[in-house]
Amino acid sequence: MKKILAFAGSNSSTSINQQLLNNVVGRIQAHEIKQIKLTDYPLPIYSQDREKNEDFPVNATIIRNLIADNDALVIAVNEHNGGPSAFFKNIIDWLSRLDRNFLDGKKILLISTSPGKRGAKSSLEYTQNIFGRFGGEVIESFSLPSFKDNFEDGKVTNEVLDMGIEDVLTTFAHQIES
Repeated sequence: MKKILAFAGSNSSTSINQQLLNNVVGRIQAHEIKQIKLTDYPLPIYSQDREKNEDFPVNATIIRNLIADNDALVIAVNEHNGGPSAFFKNIIDWLSRLDRNFLDGKKILLISTSPGKRGAKSSLEYTQNIFGRFGGEVIESFSLPSFKDNFEDGKVTNEVLDMGIEDVLTTFAHQIES
């Protein structure tokens, strides 16, 4: 049994990525899952001056330790104007300054959704590309397009997309067990 940490990169109380994450995490069997909300660990906007004069915020250390204590991650990546939200990017900035390899040895499943047809793919691709720099290995990724058309009452309503999530989860589960 592996330990999996799950969170969404959104700070919205009505986050559609959080809803998708809840659905995906609910499908994972035979592993210990800890789901957190990053909004429970507020961080100031990163700046080198703040790092130099005030050191690292305690919440950055807490998030890094939560990541370190788990074998794998499931992360729902939101998108603002074609990139990750400032909220999520700020967390990555703090973590990468605290510990350049904060994702060392972590196997990662990235998911995303948006109201649009691309399903936050730009943010997903950006995140997938940078996580390797911090020691993480993105095993799988999945983008759910047109959230309002394909998700209702906590479930993926499009059968083909639902099967796609199952395929991604199967591969992810196999990879974290090996």
